[in-house]
Amino acid sequence: MAEFIPVPPFDLVVFGATGDLALRKLFPSLLHRFLDGQIPPQSRIIGAARSPMDAEAFRKLVHDSRLKFAPGACGEEAQCAEFLRRIDYVQVDASAPTSEWGGLAAALKQGANPVRIFYLSTAPSLFVTIAQRLGETGLATPTSRIVLEKPIGRDLASSRAINDGVAQVFDENRTFRIDHYLGKETVQNLLVLRFANMLIEPIWSRATIDHVQITVAEELGVEGRGDYYDKSGALRDMVQNHILQLLCLVALESPNSVDADAIRTEKLKVLSALRRIDAADAVLKTVRGQYRAGLVAGNPARAYAEEIGRTSRTETFVAVKAEVDNWRWAGVPFYLRTGKRMGARRSEIVVQFKDTPVQMFGAGGAPNKLVMRLQPDEGVHLWLNVKEPGPGGLRVKSVPLNLSFADAFTLRYPDAYERLLMDVVRGNLSLFMRRDEVDAAWGWADALLAAWDEVGGEPYGYAAGSNGPTQSALLMDRDGRAWWDPE
Repeated sequence: MAEFIPVPPFDLVVFGATGDLALRKLFPSLLHRFLDGQIPPQSRIIGAARSPMDAEAFRKLVHDSRLKFAPGACGEEAQCAEFLRRIDYVQVDASAPTSEWGGLAAALKQGANPVRIFYLSTAPSLFVTIAQRLGETGLATPTSRIVLEKPIGRDLASSRAINDGVAQVFDENRTFRIDHYLGKETVQNLLVLRFANMLIEPIWSRATIDHVQITVAEELGVEGRGDYYDKSGALRDMVQNHILQLLCLVALESPNSVDADAIRTEKLKVLSALRRIDAADAVLKTVRGQYRAGLVAGNPARAYAEEIGRTSRTETFVAVKAEVDNWRWAGVPFYLRTGKRMGARRSEIVVQFKDTPVQMFGAGGAPNKLVMRLQPDEGVHLWLNVKEPGPGGLRVKSVPLNLSFADAFTLRYPDAYERLLMDVVRGNLSLFMRRDEVDAAWGWADALLAAWDEVGGEPYGYAAGSNGPTQSALLMDRDGRAWWDPE
């Protein structure tokens, strides 16, 4: 049974409150934390956006989104009504001069909560402007915190410009750069599996591990985000942040403690050791793809170019053979893969161990694997070789030891955004990216983007509903390996 420890009273202002992320994720997450008794009754949640509406209309919008995205959250409507009463709304244009921010200032002055949080669920181009307005109006108190959604820029230069601008108002210890993958149970369990089990850590190196695979596959296409996505692509949208953060947690050395900076310093060391990919290596170590028309879950799906209404060279799929140049991981490839309109929605980390030196039992079995699934059903599976029951000889079969969180923990546990939002209230930075991490990740991504520009060419096509272009399989096949694609 999980124990939910209440957090201090807080004021939370969500900029971009009428947008998809806020309605789909943030408000349902806050509702769940409220229903579990974790949010004190003095806390207030204020939506801020340009849309002209009053508080009652905004509460109805939040209510309708709850029915769509979290329909079973409330056992009784009275519970949801109580939550909605804690929500207010202020119309504010983030780029407007400070003279037009009076409504938000008046709303915040009505409360006396010591913790004040500004969540920027907006385009990154508004991050600096909003931070500056908060400073100019005096709304950013010395204890206020700011939450930045990814992507923070589209390259190292723009990322630094955003971080420089925000830092003029909010120092590093009050800046929370959110990556919701770091809030997933399996991701956090990775640290516990490694550093709380003597069985695991001694074999977690090049001595026994053959390679690592990280896959983040989506069934969805761009879903109305075509203008943003066509300027971004899969590398900027997924690899530079989500996937590199997962790689860091697999590869980092043991931190001295679970203190935020101890963990983030070890992640930075991994990013600093990540080998840059130049134009000469890009052809052999990377694959870019773009989905064509096909079938996803039995339903027809349009091609990317058809969805956005124009031809494009933007990649919707990326596969990369990454390498970490340090003593623990030298010679161990990290195969990274992400794509839209793929055969199934799943996010997995697969650690494949080396095979036994002698096959004394003949054919059968397979090298051991530790498979950590982040979604859709979080859990850990350790694949071991055992004797297949029955007479007629000794036959070896590979079977998983299964730890499904849904089966092992019957109580509903918080999702990623729920946990991260409460960590912001507590001031716990452990699961948030430090500025130098963001710089290092963008430095690696920028080098690969420059290599692709030098190489030129079009992304390979792949049918919607498949596991990516054929060239992705060849990337592994050249090394005598294959992607883990369970049926």
